[in-house]
Amino acid sequence: MTYCVGMRIDKGLVFMSDTRTNAGIDNVSTFKKMFAWSTPGERVIVIQTAGNLATTQAVISLLEERMKAPADRNPGILEVPTMFQVAKLVGDTLKEVVAAQSGQGPVADSAFSATIIIGGQIAGSEPRLFLVYPEGNFIEASDETPYFQIGETKYGRPILLRGYEPQMDFTDTVKLLMLSFESTLRANLSVGMPLDLLTYEADSLTLGQERRITSDDTYFQAIAEAWSDSIKASIKALPDYKF
Repeated sequence: MTYCVGMRIDKGLVFMSDTRTNAGIDNVSTFKKMFAWSTPGERVIVIQTAGNLATTQAVISLLEERMKAPADRNPGILEVPTMFQVAKLVGDTLKEVVAAQSGQGPVADSAFSATIIIGGQIAGSEPRLFLVYPEGNFIEASDETPYFQIGETKYGRPILLRGYEPQMDFTDTVKLLMLSFESTLRANLSVGMPLDLLTYEADSLTLGQERRITSDDTYFQAIAEAWSDSIKASIKALPDYKF
């Protein structure tokens, strides 16, 4: 399975993804699920993928191939003028791959389906965040829906719902995402480390911090232990139930 989050805050965008894929309890592998491209000073684009691994790898490979295609081909994601057009191009590529693999066109419950988060900024517009569905259509993040989750979302969602604030800085946003992933890791073995983290500061038009968080990362361990301790302390501090 997979767990990926793309989050919009006032200061920019933050992305975190796990790297575990599996086809059964005895066939567990690690694959990158976050991909980033940039033309410094002009655009930054980040993609996170969940779903059938062959499908997501084919989508990324096609996108990268078409970035290098001759000028008479359709423009790639580093040439289209808006993030909306980036989302449309990725959605069309996903539909193309699913149709080719399934032989019957894209359907939401297809064994070849995938879901994709796209975020970034192109000069002249604000940072934008999109969620692309298996059918290739997509929605954009808003003030009411400022982040997207794909994959195994249910375990980490309550943390985000309670903790998110748009005015958070990058430090607190990374803490929030780490807690969301830590809760998911504890609850579901199909999501696993290492985790990939990427930050993007609005209007910088250059990639921010890119980091891989491994199972022996001391900061992640400290966050997990402190969170467990704070939950236990909060339970004790709540009003007592009367029997």
